[in-house]
Amino acid sequence: MSLGPLLRDMAGDPGIVEELVAAARACSAEVARLPEEENRRHIAVLLMAGLAAFERLTDPSADDFAEATRLGADRAAQGVPLSALLSAVQAGRTRAFEIAVVRGRAAGIRDEVLLTAALEFDRYAGALERHVIAGYRTAELELRRDGHDERAALLRRLLAGEPADSADLARFRLHPAGRYHCLVASCAIDQRGGLFGSVDGRPSGLTPRRPADAEVGPRTLVVVSPAVPLAEAAAAYALCLDALPTAVRDGRRGVHDVTGLAAGTALAMQPRLAAMLSDTLLGGLRQDDEFHRELACTALAYLDHGQRLDQAASALHVHPNTVRYRLRRLQEVTGLPPVEGVLDTVRVWWALRTWLDGA
Repeated sequence: MSLGPLLRDMAGDPGIVEELVAAARACSAEVARLPEEENRRHIAVLLMAGLAAFERLTDPSADDFAEATRLGADRAAQGVPLSALLSAVQAGRTRAFEIAVVRGRAAGIRDEVLLTAALEFDRYAGALERHVIAGYRTAELELRRDGHDERAALLRRLLAGEPADSADLARFRLHPAGRYHCLVASCAIDQRGGLFGSVDGRPSGLTPRRPADAEVGPRTLVVVSPAVPLAEAAAAYALCLDALPTAVRDGRRGVHDVTGLAAGTALAMQPRLAAMLSDTLLGGLRQDDEFHRELACTALAYLDHGQRLDQAASALHVHPNTVRYRLRRLQEVTGLPPVEGVLDTVRVWWALRTWLDGA
């Protein structure tokens, strides 16, 4: 294999992106507080931009570093210190180089070719870091000009349950007697009205109007609370934070009410009980058996669709008789009794979901 195909394989390998994300998050606590999807998005684009620059065999242009500049600007808006950002960037850069060398040698690429590529990589990575810094500094100045620091500080106080001066509220068009939706998002959103910023590295906000799906990006997830008085904002925001991992795990996008995520969030807060329940009800299933996984997936779909054979079959793209057969086999393998009543349904659903998450 030559160097070009090797780099293309790396840029297109989701596993590489995950390794670089893990390296960046491991060395920077501030970056680790951001949603993983936010890190993943930037790293994937940076890899592709770097590949394009290498393949042209010319000096990189400003366009090649546009995503690096955006990365710096985004992290400034999210309140991530520049030193923490650069630590994460350098950790990802080091890990990418290590993987390239290991794969290159395994592919039989000569060391002199790898050395030449390493020098070029170092030149490109240095320029990338300069653009990250430039994007950060430019955004930092703009944020200071529009009062972003004061806005972010007020938002953090309100969402931490600390009192705020009425003059500060008025400055940012908040009313002490008003009711506001609290929200937390997977990445920054552009919303008119209200107060938005970064709290502990997460895009967050208070808004008098619930945002609509059309107002956020197609890949953005927003968890939003009902409108509450400012005195209750901290408690509502904490519930949104609790619900966010559940929504991420379910692969949700768009705007979701925290109340709609209530069941999954509450169950996720009891992982030990979930594991105990799964072992008790589904102890006959084996994690290494694909057929057993198929049985559990079918039963979960059956419960998710109101125990309707036709709807579960449609969702699984199988015949209703297939669903019926798999449910019977699950009973035979596990000894699971028929599901009766709402609480029993929740108990079995929770056990199935826990087992599948661990499979």
